[in-house]
Formats: sequence, structure tokens, C-alpha cells
Amino acid sequence: MWWQYLVALAVGYLLGSLPVGLIVGRVARGIDIREYGSGKTGFTNVLRTVGARWGVVALAGDLAKGVVPVVITRLAFDEPFVDMSAGLAVAAGHDWPVFAGFRGGRGVAASYGVALAMNPIAAAALLPVAAAVLGVTRIMSVMTVGLAPVLAILFVVLAAFDLQPWAYAIYAVVAAALVVVLHRENIARLLAGTEPRIGSGGDPREAPADG
Repeated sequence: MWWQYLVALAVGYLLGSLPVGLIVGRVARGIDIREYGSGKTGFTNVLRTVGARWGVVALAGDLAKGVVPVVITRLAFDEPFVDMSAGLAVAAGHDWPVFAGFRGGRGVAASYGVALAMNPIAAAALLPVAAAVLGVTRIMSVMTVGLAPVLAILFVVLAAFDLQPWAYAIYAVVAAALVVVLHRENIARLLAGTEPRIGSGGDPREAPADG
């Protein structure tokens, strides 16, 4: 029924809009995390700006934002396309949060949390690969931009073999596309060889010039 999708969209977007990284920045250092580093509220910027301990807190919060709405809709409605709606709404809420002036993150951890709730085994299977890529490159965006499409392909293959609903595959494809698009500045820096590695970045952002 149509109202199930409406509930899923509302729950997903509102929970996705919880600005975990922004809250962590306020608590840890009394700063607006968006005025530092990449200007985003996600795990990577918290890690660079506030430190590893608080970065883990932000990561856990963003993952939970993805997991909880899908679990709620699955228990309440048991309809994969409703779960998909909630998941996409989570990504939208994290990227454009109503509780933080529509200035959020790039949706990596929150979107992965959704995937983890949809298919825990498949999503978790990519963690060693992600860790290996990160260990070799020491560049977070290489891991995130590279692994999001891989997860999408994996979900499509699983759906093609009737091992999970097609709704979950559609979610993964759309979420991966959104992650890549929102990382276009990172991709440009990667091509230019100027993308910061783990441990660097996190400096105050320059104010825009007048005019």
C-alpha cells in the first residue's frame, strides 16, 4: 500500500538526517565540522579533524542510521521495495539533512549501513577488500569510490541468482551512483595526485572571496 512507502521515506529521511558528525564535532571540539577539511559531516572528515576515537563514534552512528530504518520497515511491512525506499531516503537524509541546513556528508557509511541491514553476509564480505585497498593506498576516497560500485555489482549478481530481492540490487546501484557523483571533487584530486591521505587534511576551510 502507498502509505507504507510514505512511512518508509519519512523514517529513512528523518533518521538519515541526524547529523552525527556535526554533533561529534560540537561535543569533541566545539566546532562546526563543516568548516574544516572537506566541509562534510561524514566519518572521514571527523577522523581527519577530530581524531580516530571520535571518528569511530561518527562511523558507528552513521552505520546505525542506515541499519535501523531498514530493520524497522522489514519488521513492520516485510516488503523489499519498502525497505529500498527507506534505504534511499537514508542516503538522501545523510547527504541533505533537514536538521543541519541540508549540508551533510557523502552517504558512504549510512548507505553501507543500509546494505548491511539488507544483506549482512554480502556487505560484510567486502570489508577485508576495503581494508586491503585502504591499507595499500592510504586514501579513503579510493576505497569508497572503488568499493561502492563493487557492492552494487555483487547485489545485482545475487539478485540475478534469486539469492536476494531485486529491490536490494536497485538500492545498491542507485546508492553507488550517488556516492560516486558526490565524490566527483575527490576523483578530480585523485586524477591530479592531490587527494590527501589518511592523517592529513582537516584544516580550516578558507572563507569564500567576496564577489
